[in-house]
Amino acid sequence: MIEGLSHLTFVVQDIARTARLFAQVLDAREVYDSGPQGFSLAPEKFLLIGDLWIALMQGESLAERSYRHVAFKIDEADFDACAARIAAAGVDFRPPRPRVDGEGRSLYFHDFDNHLFELHTGTLDQRLARYASA
Repeated sequence: MIEGLSHLTFVVQDIARTARLFAQVLDAREVYDSGPQGFSLAPEKFLLIGDLWIALMQGESLAERSYRHVAFKIDEADFDACAARIAAAGVDFRPPRPRVDGEGRSLYFHDFDNHLFELHTGTLDQRLARYASA
């Protein structure tokens, strides 16, 4: 049976550039670099963001952007610092979408390959409680 999330893989044109972005904005730590050779379909790097295994694999960027995204949990106290890190990274920093009070705040940015990421201060329990109170 399912035990949890194993890893997330992002196909990117420039693995090194994306690894630097993830380190700068998401505190990612590199744990593996295949170099030009490797065991997979293409060169890859493995990163850890907290305990989450992220795989970056060499390939073509997404052709278009969408709202499909990965959201990382951040503490409310870190919101402004995270916003500053995203702004300094030189990526497309999106304005937060309107939210109802009590469901947390979010920061959105696209990486260089059209993947959308969210940094969110809320939890599922907070959101469900807020929706139930409406």
